[in-house]
Amino acid sequence: MPDHSQIVFVMAAYMLVVIAIGLFFAKRANASSGNYFLGGRALGPWMTAMSAEASDMSGWLLMGLPGVAYWCGLADASWTALGLLIGTYVNWRLVSTRLRSYSAITADAITIPDFLSNRFHEGKKMLMTIAALFILIFFTVYAASCFVTVGKLFSSVFAIDYRACMIAGAAFVVLYTLIGGFLAESASDFMQALVMITALVAILAVGVIAAGGPARIIANLGTIPGFLDIFATAAPTMAGGAQTVAGGRALFGTAGDYSFLAILSTMSWGLGYFGMPQVLLRFMAIRDPRELAYSRRIATTWCFISLFAAVAIGLAGRALYPAELLTPAAAESIFIAVATRLLPPVLAGVALAGILAATISSSDSYLLIASSAVAKNIYQGIFKKNAADAQVMRISRLTLLAISATGVIIALDRNSVIFQVVSFAWAGFGAAFGPVMLFSLFWKRTSRGGAIAGMVAGGSMVFAWKLLVRPLGGIFAIYELLPAFLFSCLVILAVSRLTPGPSPEIRREFEQARQAAAGRSFH
Repeated sequence: MPDHSQIVFVMAAYMLVVIAIGLFFAKRANASSGNYFLGGRALGPWMTAMSAEASDMSGWLLMGLPGVAYWCGLADASWTALGLLIGTYVNWRLVSTRLRSYSAITADAITIPDFLSNRFHEGKKMLMTIAALFILIFFTVYAASCFVTVGKLFSSVFAIDYRACMIAGAAFVVLYTLIGGFLAESASDFMQALVMITALVAILAVGVIAAGGPARIIANLGTIPGFLDIFATAAPTMAGGAQTVAGGRALFGTAGDYSFLAILSTMSWGLGYFGMPQVLLRFMAIRDPRELAYSRRIATTWCFISLFAAVAIGLAGRALYPAELLTPAAAESIFIAVATRLLPPVLAGVALAGILAATISSSDSYLLIASSAVAKNIYQGIFKKNAADAQVMRISRLTLLAISATGVIIALDRNSVIFQVVSFAWAGFGAAFGPVMLFSLFWKRTSRGGAIAGMVAGGSMVFAWKLLVRPLGGIFAIYELLPAFLFSCLVILAVSRLTPGPSPEIRREFEQARQAAAGRSFH
């Protein structure tokens, strides 16, 4: 067993560095709500790219995705990763420059609800309110997934009660986010993106070596029906809620077919990027739109390396420890198992800091964006329009505490599967915001009524499909993001055609944003 004292020391040192970053940026962040929520549009290309990816990927990259590969093989994890990689590139390519230009033109919007409301020149802030409420709902779920991650991390490593670990981790994240705001979050996310990718590559390397090399791993896993087939999926043999073990090996049944519909379903994860507030805000926050092309290359490269390593860790982990992680929830600890068993304690601490980094970098983004949606867009935007910055930031911090408390309640169940929790919130954002964002940026005829109807339709369909339709199975078992995204697009098109078009002023701003982006898109 590793020396826990050394692991604790390394992880504690890492947490102190994160706190120091928050304190360093605290004075600047608290100068105004614009600085606190968007960093004064001062991010450079490296910080923009790395903080966007770190805040996007979260703990599911180091635990959820390897867990899926460990549990049922290559197909599900690899098609999901491919969809995410394509979505990352297309989002940076299409959306980033247009949104950066457009958000500055529309009264210098500093939140996503701000941008959408200003884009359609709302008098009554209905679109802003709906957007803020969806952000509040889905980011609370997202924050819960991060708390589950940190709870599993500490309880797995130190054999301490899961709930105590989860609550302590949540308290640390809340404290850090309260201190420094967006600038601290982005600066630490840059560092955490480096820690995450280093940890992934290092754990993959030691795991492959310990398992006897790539050829040995392939030969070993090739005996499991469908495990290495991208058009089939392995089927663990279950009894009493856990995988059956015989002769030191976990048992699998006949491989299941991985249909074209299943591929479409998993690759549709990439659609989620068009509606992810934590990524879209980075586009808005960069200091110079001309630097976005550079950021795109950095982000896509980071994403490719990280996703590949995460999937491969799950495969190597199954070859190393074939009969130890016997439920989907337990399988998400494969990264931790490899780190603590194969690395010296200090290096294991650094690797596990990668999970902590992923958790912190995402949860602080989720909490900050959700609290800003309530404070800036609902409190100041609707109830008290003349509220001072100090009042807005006070309401934001109170909201942050309330969201965190709700997230902790959701995360109390140790058996929560991180990948499943994240997939629901991801679908919610992708369907509620993705179509509205794309139509708002690229179709001049989009009306306010169409935007409102499309957002409500997409967000509601995620719940309806997940809870009512998907359980029917068969062709209805598709990931809820895809049907909800398409339904939202159809509603936006139909309602925009049936309602009065945008005013000449809105059309003029649209053309101004289009021309500004066109001059900066290719470098």
